[in-house]
Parts: sequence; C-alpha cells; structure tokens
Amino acid sequence: MLEGLPPHKPTHSMRLAADEASAKAMVELLGEFFDPAETAVAAFEAADGRWHLEVYFSSAPDEAAILSLLRPIVGDAVDAAVFAPIEVKDWVRASLEGLKPVRAGRFLVHGSHDREVVRANDIAIEIDAALAFGTGHHGTTLGCLLELVAELKRGRPRHVLDVGTGTGILAIAAARALHEPVVAGDIDPVAVAVARANARLNGARDHVRLYAAPGVQHRLAARAGHYDLVFANILARPLRLLAPSLRKVLAPQGTLVLSGLLVRDVPGVVSAYASQGLALVRRAEREGWATLVLRRGGAAPRPRR
Repeated sequence: MLEGLPPHKPTHSMRLAADEASAKAMVELLGEFFDPAETAVAAFEAADGRWHLEVYFSSAPDEAAILSLLRPIVGDAVDAAVFAPIEVKDWVRASLEGLKPVRAGRFLVHGSHDREVVRANDIAIEIDAALAFGTGHHGTTLGCLLELVAELKRGRPRHVLDVGTGTGILAIAAARALHEPVVAGDIDPVAVAVARANARLNGARDHVRLYAAPGVQHRLAARAGHYDLVFANILARPLRLLAPSLRKVLAPQGTLVLSGLLVRDVPGVVSAYASQGLALVRRAEREGWATLVLRRGGAAPRPRR
C-alpha cells in the first residue's frame, strides 16, 4: 500500500521493518501528517514474509521528529529505522525488491526477473522499476485490474479511457485483452513517458494512445458520451473535482471505476458522483483502499448557478 503519489525528485528515504499491523498503522499516520505531494509512504510484505515501511522525502527529513511520531506505534523498535540519501532513480527500484508477481484473472503483472512464472494463457504485463506510480502491487491498481476482469465478463467495451495512468498498467491490460485502442493520460509527463515505454515493452504500443494533461483536458479524452469504460485511479480530492468532466465523457451505458481513495473518503466521493447522476453499483476494499464502480442512475445533476 502507498499513501500519496511519489515525489518527482525524492532525495531521502527511511526504512523500518515491522509487523503487518504496525506497518499499516504507520502508513496511515504518516499519510495524515505529511503533504502527499512531498512525501510518499509505502508498506509491503517482502518475499521473506516480513513487512517493511518505506518513506520517500523530497527534502531532508527531521529524523528526530519522525522517530518521535512513530514511537507510540512500535516503541523502541523505531530506533532501528534507517535514514539515507537516495538518487532520483532508486526509490521505485528499492520498493520493488522482493515483491512477487500479482495476478488478477488472466492478467499477471510481473518484473523482468519473474518471466519464468508466466503461464501459456496469461496476459502478462511486465513492469520494472521506473519513476512513476503503479506497479500492480498497490491495492488501488490491483482493485482496478480486478474490476477490468469483471467488466470483461460483462461484455467487451470498445472505448476505454484511463485517467491518471501512472505506469500504464490498466491501459496496457485493456489494450492487450480487447485489441482495441485505449486512451490514457496523466498530469505528469514523466508518467506518460514511462507508460509509453511500458506499452512498447508489452506489445501494446499501437493500441495505447497517451496524452499529458490534467484529467480529460485533451482532445483524445474530451469526447462527450464516448467511453464505455473509464478508469480514474488518482486521489480523493481530484476525483471529486473530476466528477462533472468524467460524467460528461462516460457513455450512457458506460462504467466508471474510481480508485486511489482511502475508505474514509468513500462517502464524499460517492456524493460528488451521485450529484452528477452516477450511482454506486459496487465497492471493494483492499489494504485500506477503496475501489468504486459507478454507472448512470443516481440523482439528477445539480443545476449550475
């Protein structure tokens, strides 16, 4: 699990081994304490079964203050925390070490070191360390992948949009499964570059159409009533702000999948989309994060003032 988006230029890290409950509690606490645009907090289970907390800072942290903040959770074990300067390219590579392949139906997200685990009928998506958010191990990305599996059982959407694509996993998965063009965008040009490279690596270059812009503010995405399936895996506040524009591009019978929000943020996000005529039809929770599936049928849109 990861609280907030990774800083573009992380300069320092902190690492600490802990039990699962403590690691998740520290993610929750640090996610509340720090600005998510400046600090990313991750907790994951390594191959050896131990849980690890990792924090990435955009500037040198106040080590004493952080240790004091975490001490009530893990006691004197916090003194084993390791602070260190890092290079820009190292933070994702460090966080991926020891992570296992992730499966969602036929989709298998794996690193280059795990190619041998791919089965004959898998739709394998290879994602290695890069400066962008989305490895498939995070509860939000996995939640969206599982909803893509569910949607493919319902039918075959022809027009798919992935807003906040990160490393491009969802767009690549949809393109590989459907053999149809998928539009994907991100506000971060670095993420778009990474997604483009990943699409090329995974044989989806000709089907993934990428753009760099906020939300759907690009000619590829801003097509009223066009998209049968829309993913938006971002954060709660931008999801609320995007409600009118995402409703506008969603086809009348389309499905909207939202993720990147903590469980406590669900009511506010659901309310924002209900006011746009979109009803919640399903929700799932993984690692403290929620994934929402919405379709038209909620309250009528509020009149403009």
